[in-house]
Amino acid sequence: MTEADIIERLRRIGWRGDTLPADGRRLARVVAQHRAGYELHDGETLFGAQPAGHFLKRNIDPAERPSVGDFVELEAGKPPHIVTVQPRRTVLSRAAAGERYERQVIATNIDYVLVLTGLDGDFNPARIERYLSLTEGSGAQPVVLLSKLDTRDDADELLAALRARLPDGTPIHAINGKDTASGALLAQYLQPGDSAVLVGSSGAGKSTLTNTLLGSEKMATKAVRTHDSRGRHTTTHRALLQLPSGGCLIDTPGMRELKLTGEENLDLFADIDVLAEQCRFADCGHGSEPGCAVQAALDSGDLSAERWRNYLKLRDEREEQAATLEARLRRQRGGRPVGRLHGSHRSTRERE
Repeated sequence: MTEADIIERLRRIGWRGDTLPADGRRLARVVAQHRAGYELHDGETLFGAQPAGHFLKRNIDPAERPSVGDFVELEAGKPPHIVTVQPRRTVLSRAAAGERYERQVIATNIDYVLVLTGLDGDFNPARIERYLSLTEGSGAQPVVLLSKLDTRDDADELLAALRARLPDGTPIHAINGKDTASGALLAQYLQPGDSAVLVGSSGAGKSTLTNTLLGSEKMATKAVRTHDSRGRHTTTHRALLQLPSGGCLIDTPGMRELKLTGEENLDLFADIDVLAEQCRFADCGHGSEPGCAVQAALDSGDLSAERWRNYLKLRDEREEQAATLEARLRRQRGGRPVGRLHGSHRSTRERE
């Protein structure tokens, strides 16, 4: 098989490169990770692999280990061993649960983040904003999907309110996860060579939608609890699936905790920054100060109190996570100063 043939085969699973590793190592994509090792696909064959020893060192940043979506180089063996992770063009991550700061990679080399939320008791605009905040720095395009349209009589009002709350241009689609028409609607995000990750709470319908996109009942599904519309974890690990459309979909377990990493810009709330620039005083705390444009917008209803509270919550969490990340990096650098992190880490008005 020629190099061109191998590259064409890899393109079917999302490879964007024009060359292969110079040392002749085999290239494949991580499609699943288990305690016993990894599952890889080379565009033609699914097979197992183990990580090389340097990925198992205790002091390594977990984010540097192979993750679902990565393209990796292999050394021959029984089984093959992953020796190198190719540079990631996009990365969706969150801060791992717990007091110790660690970054958990959700998926890599993705083009779209499909944020699925049910319109039943699962509907929570603040949580959608949190997902979009995490997506901002990933390099991928967020797409909001609203399922269970039949459970609400006021669905049109909810959609209109959500569209007004999110940035212009954010794709929002109301879907029926069991309807094949949803597959046709989402085909624009799952073209040959495209990769998308599907995220959302347990019970939102991720496995149901995945089955519809696959055209088969591959993913297990369970009913949600009636009192809060939450589901059990039917998907237990992240897995990359090839779809009939030619795209790749990474299905994820439901995530109950979505901690910011500290590197978010919160561009989702750019309108609040614009308001803050109109305050009379540069050091306005947006409380009882005279001439506060933020408070005026809250009083007039142009800015909802709920959205303002969610912005403050996310901003404060980001600042706390940024400080924790900076302290960790300082320790790693032997106390030397750390350059500015990716996010601006500044509240409204601080940059003035």
